[in-house]
Amino acid sequence: MTPRRFDLIAFDWDGTLFDSTAIIARCIQAAVRDVGGQEPTLEAASYVIGMGLMQALAHAAPDVPQELYPTLGDRYRHHYFANQHDISLFDGVLPLLDALKARGYLLAVATGKSRRGLDEALATSALAGVFDASRTADQTAGKPDPLMLRELMAEFDVAPERTLMIGDTTHDLQMALNAGCPSVGVSYGAHDHAVFDVLRPLYVAHSVRQLHDWMLVHA
Repeated sequence: MTPRRFDLIAFDWDGTLFDSTAIIARCIQAAVRDVGGQEPTLEAASYVIGMGLMQALAHAAPDVPQELYPTLGDRYRHHYFANQHDISLFDGVLPLLDALKARGYLLAVATGKSRRGLDEALATSALAGVFDASRTADQTAGKPDPLMLRELMAEFDVAPERTLMIGDTTHDLQMALNAGCPSVGVSYGAHDHAVFDVLRPLYVAHSVRQLHDWMLVHA
């Protein structure tokens, strides 16, 4: 594969940088139980990770009436904040980001988290000050709508072909495709990488180490 030159690299947060898939899925299950809905399977709860919160909860709990959505969201946040300190970076993420920063890349976050949730996570993690910009699902359109990527590209005046989206879900890769951007998938997050091919990622990494090595050679 011929190396490409990228200027802007956008990362998903949960499941790509942070080992949070299992905890988020369990929190979704608990929230649905709390409001009397039918508990989704772990697979169904994992599938919605990356979407905006209310979009994700509505998809995971189709039997819950809309008037209970605010309570459902509150219960999810309750369970998530009670467990967030058990979430950690995947091994190798900090060296990867340090290497990309040293080579002059602009780094961004494009996430289904809320603005409050991302700001709190940045403030309490080792990633404070690492990223040049970020977009969250509640301040723009949720994935797979391409708006958050388009806003990031406009902020730095970077063309789609010079922007790379890295994520662990089909929502991430579909957003990149919708925005006209290349993407890289990671298989260690929320979605089975067997379904990635149709979304045409340049590469699928099975570890942060593989992602690091690929980036240094091909990007």
